[in-house]
Amino acid sequence: MADNQGRENGIRVGVDTGGTFTDISIYNPKTGKLSVWKVSSVTNDPSEAIISGVQGGLETFGYAATDVDYLGHGTTVATNALITGNHARTGMVTTAGFRDVLEIRRQTRADLYDLQQEKTPVLALRDLRHEVQERVNFDGSIHIPLNIEDVRRVARILREQKVEAVAVCFLFSHLYPEHEEEVKGILEEEIPGIFVSSSSEVVPVYREYERFSTTVVNAALGPIMQSYLNKLWPRLQKIGVNAPVHLTQSNGGVISLQDAAAFPVRTVLSGPAAGVVGALQIGLAAGFPNMITFDMGGTSSDVALIDNGEPQLATDIVAHGHPLKIPMLDIHAVGAGGGSIAYVDSGGHLKVGPHSAGAVPGPVCYGQGNVQPTVTDANVVLHVQNPTHLLGGRLAIDQAKAREAIAGLAATLGLGIMETAQGIISVATANMAKAIRVISVERGYDPRDYVLMAFGGAGPVHAARLARELEVPRVLIPRNPGILCSMGLLMTDLKAHFTTGRMIELSPAGIADLIRDISSLDQQATHWFEREGIAPSDRAVSRSLDVRYLGQAFELTVEAPAGVVDEAFVAEVRRRFEVVHQQMYGFVSPEEPIRVVAVRLEATGAVLRAALVPDATETDSPVEDAIIGERAVWLPETGNFTPCIIYEREKLRYGHCIAGPAIIEQMDSTTFLLPGQVARVDGYLNLLIEESV
Repeated sequence: MADNQGRENGIRVGVDTGGTFTDISIYNPKTGKLSVWKVSSVTNDPSEAIISGVQGGLETFGYAATDVDYLGHGTTVATNALITGNHARTGMVTTAGFRDVLEIRRQTRADLYDLQQEKTPVLALRDLRHEVQERVNFDGSIHIPLNIEDVRRVARILREQKVEAVAVCFLFSHLYPEHEEEVKGILEEEIPGIFVSSSSEVVPVYREYERFSTTVVNAALGPIMQSYLNKLWPRLQKIGVNAPVHLTQSNGGVISLQDAAAFPVRTVLSGPAAGVVGALQIGLAAGFPNMITFDMGGTSSDVALIDNGEPQLATDIVAHGHPLKIPMLDIHAVGAGGGSIAYVDSGGHLKVGPHSAGAVPGPVCYGQGNVQPTVTDANVVLHVQNPTHLLGGRLAIDQAKAREAIAGLAATLGLGIMETAQGIISVATANMAKAIRVISVERGYDPRDYVLMAFGGAGPVHAARLARELEVPRVLIPRNPGILCSMGLLMTDLKAHFTTGRMIELSPAGIADLIRDISSLDQQATHWFEREGIAPSDRAVSRSLDVRYLGQAFELTVEAPAGVVDEAFVAEVRRRFEVVHQQMYGFVSPEEPIRVVAVRLEATGAVLRAALVPDATETDSPVEDAIIGERAVWLPETGNFTPCIIYEREKLRYGHCIAGPAIIEQMDSTTFLLPGQVARVDGYLNLLIEESV
């Protein structure tokens, strides 16, 4: 392994910054030991929690900062900037006549009959969007040459408007990028220190609206990400961490700080993507290649589908109202987390989320000033979660305040306190079930054929009831569910995606064009491997094609066959496309011509991963050795409090079996078993929950 990927004689650290907590995983390759740590996030300065968390974790487990040889980081900086609108003042330079593409958007609307619906504000305001004379045809030929004086005039205007970033977005620039490249150089010359993002660099594919939107988002996030990384890196060095730092991308891989600063849009789903990667590795080790991942934290729940060991990828998503056309793990988020606020709407209905109490002030039971009840408060009142403390005793819980907050909601609804608390849980569960149906049922997958992999601090609390709601037969809870995203950072590789976008006929007549585009992508991947210092033995590439029938508006992505591009290659691509088309839409058209609209390549550089080592033999100690107490939990099945035995997760061993109702507590999470369910501890110390009958 190259030095910039971490050496084998030092420790590897994964840091995931969430909306409520910052999670630290520390892996020692020499001993195979994995240690975990958790601290509260600092909303206005995420790097502060990272520094305190890394220092605290290293000191707690007996490591020095100089022992760290690799640091992987999942960040919410890009996501938070989009949510809050705290992004850079962004300008745009575009082809004459296309200034308002971002405002016109697509004809589709979220609610067809809502005439008052508000659109997500465009990140580049209209007075900051400027046109220049240039035009490239659909085939990449020049129709109107670039007017340099026009560009310099616009650059001077943008300088006077004090923009911090500029997106350069020309029509068909993915076929002829030279105009955008020239404009970028002029802008950097005329406005020193400006962040410039060109669409031919960020997303070189057709569909100008999505390409423009993605590029503008990248530009708006650029100065924010650069400022964050410029603050984080010196702070890490100050405490003695001089190891290379890599950030998680939305595609599940990691990238260098250099690439993250240049392409921050790739990190919009940074944290959730790391969780999917960690879940994938744990699920495969446990023998479950088909999983639905369920990551419930303090702010939201993120779900994804893994089929036959492959996470589903999407190339068209909408992130906080902004269309993005880059490869990302197909993660669907819903505003249902432990800190999600419960309220009664104007129609008298109980609602949960999407607004969250976050890390500060947090749920009412944290005693930090919040008075609006949350999902965590409901679990505390029901006694599902510990009513006195969390985080292994480091976080005191005020049950009385939580009960008081829910009592106010109960009075409005005309219900009892316990019924209202359970109602909050039921509404949150319904929201999460709906999200899972979006990524499964709506795409031709039956959730009953999958294992529900539950993690995040709140995931195991709700997983058993969610699985029963969806009729999912098995739930897998990893050993350290509350910090799985940070563990995933130690289980992923360096990744880069490269794309060429042009219409190619999928027939023998298109073979030469396919060969040309694939060769171009291979060259780009080789350059990236060399720049990242990835040894030839650690390199891997996979190719895919975006394909559609002639006349269709949208395409499907299929894996490209290995080997030479010939007539057999063309026939196999068609076969694979029609298999996917049948699954997605229920029909195929064997006589219809097919077009390739994009060729994609994923380059992977292998890094040293945290290894999952199973226990050799089942334990002969009784499960009763793990019992630490008993707590009465209010259950809707009985309408009353029911005694539940409490087990300490750290004391559970391979072969132990627990019958519900029961509670399993650990530092980073709580697992709740319903009546009629049983949990077995497997060789990796995961909990496998199934219905007992």
